[in-house]
Amino acid sequence: MATRTRRPERRQEPLSRESIVGAAVELLDTVGEGGLTFRALAERLATGPGAIYWHVTGKTELLAAATEAVVATTVAGDDTDATPQEAIRALALGLFDAIDAHPWVGTQLARTPSQAPMLWVFERIGRRLQALRVPEAAQFTAASALMSYILGVAGQNAANARAAQPGTDRTEFLDAVATAWAALDPDEYAFTRNVAGQLREHDDRAEFVAGIDLILTGITARR
Repeated sequence: MATRTRRPERRQEPLSRESIVGAAVELLDTVGEGGLTFRALAERLATGPGAIYWHVTGKTELLAAATEAVVATTVAGDDTDATPQEAIRALALGLFDAIDAHPWVGTQLARTPSQAPMLWVFERIGRRLQALRVPEAAQFTAASALMSYILGVAGQNAANARAAQPGTDRTEFLDAVATAWAALDPDEYAFTRNVAGQLREHDDRAEFVAGIDLILTGITARR
C-alpha cells in the first residue's frame, strides 16, 4: 500500500508585506544574508514563493525593507527633555544594540548610504548638532564623523561577535585576543602590548559611549 506524502500546511491568515518583512528579519538573524531565499521564506510563512513576489519584487527590496523595519524601531520617538548630547548618545546606543542583535543591518546600512534608514539617522544627528549651535559650515563634517564612528564601531563589534568560535563567550574571546596581543613583539607593537590588559577588561558599550563623548567634546570645543 502506497504511503501518501503529507503536504505542508498552508497559512490561514492573509499574507501581508509586514508579515513577510518580519519573517525576513527572523530568517536573517538566524542564517544571515546568504540564507535569505524566497524558498526559505516561503517555508517559514507556509506559503508559496509566488505569493511573496506579489508583495516584494526581489531580495534587494526585501533586504532594504528589513533594514528599514529594524532602524525605524530604533529611531522612533524623541525624548524632548533630553539635551542634544543625551539624544545623540541614546540614538548611537540604540543603533549599537540594534546592529549587535541584527549584525546584517550594519552591512546593509554601509551598502545603502542614500537610502531612508541612513537618512533617518543622519537627519536626527544633524538636528541635534544644530541644537548645539554648531556652526553651519562644520555641521556636515561633525554629523559625518559621528555617523562613521557609530556604524564603524557597531559593525566591528558585531563582526567580532561573529568571529568568535561557537560556544565561546565574550570573556573567553577577549581573553584570547588580549593574550595574543601581549605576546606580540615588544619593539614593533609596544603600544598594543601595553593596552592588552585593558582589552581583556573593557566593556564594549561603555567604550562605545566614551568614544561618542570624545567626538562631542571636540565638536562643542570648536563651537
